[in-house]
Amino acid sequence: MEVLRPQLVRIGGRIYRKNPIQEQTYQHEEEDEDFYQGFVECAEDPCDAYEVVQTQQGFRCTVKAPSLLYKHIVGKRGDTRKKLEVETKTSISIPKPGQEGEIVITGQHRSGVISARTRIDVLLLTFRRKQPFTHFLAFFLNEAEVQERFLKFQEEVLEKCSMDHGVDSTIFQNPKKLHLTIGMLVLLSEQEIQQTCEMLQQCKEEFIDDISGGKPLEVEMAGIEYMNDDPGMVDVLYAKVHMKDGSNRLQELVDRVLERFQASGLIVKEWNSVKLHATVMNTLFRKDPNGRYNLYTADGKYIFKERESFDGRNILKLFENFYFGTLKLNSIHISQRFTVDSFGNYASCGQIDFS
Repeated sequence: MEVLRPQLVRIGGRIYRKNPIQEQTYQHEEEDEDFYQGFVECAEDPCDAYEVVQTQQGFRCTVKAPSLLYKHIVGKRGDTRKKLEVETKTSISIPKPGQEGEIVITGQHRSGVISARTRIDVLLLTFRRKQPFTHFLAFFLNEAEVQERFLKFQEEVLEKCSMDHGVDSTIFQNPKKLHLTIGMLVLLSEQEIQQTCEMLQQCKEEFIDDISGGKPLEVEMAGIEYMNDDPGMVDVLYAKVHMKDGSNRLQELVDRVLERFQASGLIVKEWNSVKLHATVMNTLFRKDPNGRYNLYTADGKYIFKERESFDGRNILKLFENFYFGTLKLNSIHISQRFTVDSFGNYASCGQIDFS
């Protein structure tokens, strides 16, 4: 990290820079358990960003966080918490592992409590970003007509292009799981799932109803495109989705949803716009010769295996304008990864409907 170009972190509408500090390292310890970075506040005073209560003993502030992240505030042998307490002259109480609750910061000086709170926020944000995605916002695209047309697409591709490098039946999407992703989420507690449901409802009331007119959006799923730069080495092939009336309403709607969730911190900002696509082929689905899929662990971490790309040139030439069908998009779902419902689709933890 360059001294003149430190990493910036946005918390609660304010921007902080993270400065590295020299740390004592211990042999045979995991790197992230001892993670700790100092920070320097930007010019704007953060005192108003947090609710700090004055008590008879001094000052008090609470932090809501999922229990999965508590260990990163405690650190190895409690080192991270101790360091925070010493440097900010505060006392930090953290619920026991597995128990949901609040982190409580107390101290004699308001400035110290605010400093501890800000540093904890930086730590929580850093380790949240290291967590695998657990959920995603999406439209389901698994209406009967589209599923049938997708299976027709798969049949014809395998009939005409199965001799092309890397093309086989295992890299096709499950037709019951066809979807249009708006954004990926890390939700680590039931409270965060509920917060996401409430945020979606706010989006509906503030702008989705106006854009949709309180009716389903009629779209067409037609044409294919690939993600990378070389059509001879493709990892993801997707179908394009666009409004049937030629308007830009679908793009406007998903971009505004993305913007709102990024502003809340529920989605980490990486893009300014949603790339509308429905994955139809993906080399992450590929089975190896022994019949095993590329796997994820129970907590969603990918088991690394070099992906085998496929030659998509003939597919793109022969199926460039393949028509998958029309749909009426009427719901945005909070879908849970690695979990399916009774219909074989991704399990939904909540949704909003347009009509």
